[in-house]
Amino acid sequence: MAPDHDAEPMVGSATLCAVIVLLPPSETKRAGGDGPPLKLEALHSPELNPLRGDLVDELVALSSADRAACRRALGITAAQDGEIDRNAALLTSATLPAIHRYTGVLYDALDVGSLRGTAAARATARLAVGSALFGLLRADDPIPAYRLSAGSKLPGRPTLAARWRPVLEPVLARIAAGELVVDLRSGSYAALGRLPGAVTVDVVSENAAGKRTVVSHFNKAHKGRLARALVSSRAEPDDAGKVAAIARRAGMQVERSGDDLTIVVTA
Repeated sequence: MAPDHDAEPMVGSATLCAVIVLLPPSETKRAGGDGPPLKLEALHSPELNPLRGDLVDELVALSSADRAACRRALGITAAQDGEIDRNAALLTSATLPAIHRYTGVLYDALDVGSLRGTAAARATARLAVGSALFGLLRADDPIPAYRLSAGSKLPGRPTLAARWRPVLEPVLARIAAGELVVDLRSGSYAALGRLPGAVTVDVVSENAAGKRTVVSHFNKAHKGRLARALVSSRAEPDDAGKVAAIARRAGMQVERSGDDLTIVVTA
């Protein structure tokens, strides 16, 4: 777990409103919740609601009508039919804030539940999640558990990327016009809404001989550590260099090339 930095000085002058850390979602979701059923009007970025509503309705209808077709669309097996049941109940299930709904390696490393005080408030302000179902979520957006991946293909419909790009990219562009975005999404989720000019992050492993290889599964843990460092910091970074400086203070080895950062971990 990376240390919090509530006491650290500001890094440079904050020319932007805030840094936004754009996370990938996870296939796994925490069950249950204590919030009321889904209301699209309670989510940020209301211009996304027409497509959000269409996708929710399509998922509910498909999950209720044809399990075999639903398995094919979602890329799951019969052993995962509980995911279909979740989708069938999208409109009636309890909700949780998005940042608490997602689970897995990245979210374990982020460990947002352990943040307190101003660090917790910064996490709510700075974290966002790219979603195949909702397009873009802010940390406190209340959502139910669901299953839909960027590569899912709903029967008789265009790809999710083809559907999301026209509506999602203008929203992302507007956010990026006022705030620095650190884009931690995987390739398939980045394809749902491209964001030129964002700070991007790769993770590589380096062995004793200096040979580097791309880290696959465990890159999520390092990106989670970076996200935690960024929400724990009082600094408002306005370029990739200042993002890298925050990461280094959290004990990470980071290299920079323009807006692209590389986290280097020892093999």
